[in-house]
Amino acid sequence: MYSKDEASQLKQAFWTTFGQYISPQLSAEGLKVNWINYKTGIKHLYFKMEADKRSASIVIEIAHPDTGIQELFFEQFKELKTMLHSSLQEDWDWQLHTTNDQGKTTSRIFKQIDNVSIFNKKDWPTLISFFKPRIIALDEFWSDAKYAFDSLK
Repeated sequence: MYSKDEASQLKQAFWTTFGQYISPQLSAEGLKVNWINYKTGIKHLYFKMEADKRSASIVIEIAHPDTGIQELFFEQFKELKTMLHSSLQEDWDWQLHTTNDQGKTTSRIFKQIDNVSIFNKKDWPTLISFFKPRIIALDEFWSDAKYAFDSLK
């Protein structure tokens, strides 16, 4: 078991390693991008990579405080589901109005893998291999799809 400080340092080391590994990768539009803190350009809409001691996930999170607006975003993503899954080359899980770790209602579209730990350096290649192609594919999808969300800004 790790102390809180050790756990924080290991997490930071993983994300630094991942950031260095993926930083040469340009966005679909040929721009330099901060992959770890990906900016969608739309308030309350996030692309997140998460990892803990049991699993890892990559998530499109709709966190608008108004659940009705959340649902509009979610429905817009459903309209683009074929394009999204085509970019990702796989199906993801869809959850409308779930509760996040902070107790807030969010909606999520995500892919998760289990039995990996950010605290086990032997799992880091698996985590990197999980995150890298999916965040790049999300960026490719977003470079075309973001315009469909302009009216919801």
